[in-house]
Amino acid sequence: MTTLMTPGVYIEEKNAFPNSVVEIATAVPIFIGYTQKAERKASSLIHKPTRITSFAEYVELFGTSFKSKFELVQEASGKPDKAEAERAQETNLEDRKSEDSYVIIDGKKWYVLLKDKHTAYMYNSIRLFFGNEGGPCYILSVGTYGNNTEVDIKPEEIINEAILGLLEKEQEPTLVVAPDLIAKGEEAYSFYKQILAHCSKVQRCFAILDIAKPETQDSVSTEAVISVFREKIGVEALSYGAAYYPWLKTSIVQPDEVDGDNLDLSINQLKEILPEKSAKELLDKYEKELPADINPTQQKQNYHKALKALSPTYAAILDIVRDKLNLLPPSAAMAGIYTMVDNRRGVWKAPANVAINMANMPSVNISSEQQEGFSIDVLGGKSINAIRAFPGIGTLVWGGRTLDGNSQDWRYINVKRTVIMIEQSIKLAASAYIFEPNDATTWATIKSMIGNFLNKLWKDGALAAATPDQAFDVQVGLGSTMTATDILEGKMLINVKVAIVRPAEFIVITIVQQMQKR
Repeated sequence: MTTLMTPGVYIEEKNAFPNSVVEIATAVPIFIGYTQKAERKASSLIHKPTRITSFAEYVELFGTSFKSKFELVQEASGKPDKAEAERAQETNLEDRKSEDSYVIIDGKKWYVLLKDKHTAYMYNSIRLFFGNEGGPCYILSVGTYGNNTEVDIKPEEIINEAILGLLEKEQEPTLVVAPDLIAKGEEAYSFYKQILAHCSKVQRCFAILDIAKPETQDSVSTEAVISVFREKIGVEALSYGAAYYPWLKTSIVQPDEVDGDNLDLSINQLKEILPEKSAKELLDKYEKELPADINPTQQKQNYHKALKALSPTYAAILDIVRDKLNLLPPSAAMAGIYTMVDNRRGVWKAPANVAINMANMPSVNISSEQQEGFSIDVLGGKSINAIRAFPGIGTLVWGGRTLDGNSQDWRYINVKRTVIMIEQSIKLAASAYIFEPNDATTWATIKSMIGNFLNKLWKDGALAAATPDQAFDVQVGLGSTMTATDILEGKMLINVKVAIVRPAEFIVITIVQQMQKR
């Protein structure tokens, strides 16, 4: 109050309205992995979480994709000789070949295989994220591959105590995605456990996890892959993450992004492999005319286009390369879908029964019978969300459960994420009352503030009930949530109960015939 010592008229302004609870952003992912570069105005961005709002901004700060290289390995016909057997063993041909990764040249199969240390998913995953209506996100580069001929993904560089410490300091990100981890297959699962533990510790993040690719597309392989994931993911903090399967055959990588530089073959090797006479003549001409003292990039592109037109075999090999580059883990697409659903409907809407953009089809066709073992795990309770293709509809996300699938409290993704949003929103608003008098006036103000926030959520459809009294309840005060001892110890205890809407996961329609009535 103004000190009154001189006669006059004095004006005092008082706050008429209490503080309000502001709903926090719910879909701001942080992507962790390797980038082509990481700098802003000559300042390094490695190990610095950086907020971006568009794919163009990502390219400006973190560069472009890694130029993955592929090799061609011939399958031995009949009984292989010693040299062929050693070659097959050296390249792990039996483990790496698949039904759709070969071309037939002169009656023999040549497998198109990705070279070791030539896998990096970060760049294309970001493209997939923004292609599915992703919005603002954070990029945490753990290293750069620059113009290197190899990229060595080390899970211990992607997730470690230092990286998790950086995540703890960032308040805005609410989703954690590490697409490069799954390049190491089952080795990634132990690091997923660390991500889940981090989300549980900070209580404001949710992890989107991938599952390793199966070696084949049969049901036995799928069941084995899911089983290994469930065994290795552990039992702690399962409500703070969700896993999706299978991988996606996307259209991210365009035909003009794949060329001869993706093949680990010399000109002489190409001449030996390609059967077309016109292609051999073109390669001879290219080898003779290629200048050694100028930048040959444009000339190489011209010969690439000509070779693609003259050699159907060369074109087929590049098509296989493109298909392999377009096979991506689904976590980034799901981060975009979480963002889209949150923006359009709200975090309380399950991110399921939604089409995935830029995905031609899932890499493995999951049937209804197979999915029975995905959603409900009788032994461990670890639910896996299926991505399925439906004729005439498209590729849909067909599951909305957390890994804690047997929990009545936290089995659904939207329930867990809605509670996280409510908790963090109230926490930030309540921080303004730290050191305020612990009396009835403060209690009434806080109760009204939280009640108004929850009432708005009820009107928006986040809470399930016919009336606000049935949708939520806020209790704070002496004799209600606190004792006199609590007040003496400086504790203000607030109890909030909410009825979160849950998805209609199983719709059962019962039809019974009845007798004709007059």
